Amino acid sequence: MEKQTILFVDDELDMRIFLSTVLKSAGYAAVSARNALEGLERARERAPDLVIMDVMMPQAGGVTMLHELKGDKHLRHIPIIMLSGVNPKAFAHHLKMVNVRAGKALPPPDAYLEKPLDPEMLLRTIRQLLP
Repeated sequence: MEKQTILFVDDELDMRIFLSTVLKSAGYAAVSARNALEGLERARERAPDLVIMDVMMPQAGGVTMLHELKGDKHLRHIPIIMLSGVNPKAFAHHLKMVNVRAGKALPPPDAYLEKPLDPEMLLRTIRQLLP
């Protein structure tokens, strides 16, 4: 059976190492990117089974990547987990304001987890989102 591929996008090296370790030890193929632009490139190359991404990153943040993924007919089906130190209510408000500015509704991520990240909670969430 082929391993499911999870793309994770975070600008912090420590978080990328942590996510790689957690995902690989749970039996997933792990692919990393340092920012949303690199993450979009990897997503288009690999069409991962799931994407995990930070909200705040330099250059283009997670909301930009969420918008691009959900707007791409080949990638919009991919479940997305957002990670951030920002609480879920503040993120929901931010997403609402982005939608007002854009004039259209950007779908929310499939899951939202706060940092510091509990590895068991992450794996439970992944199992819920992947078949």
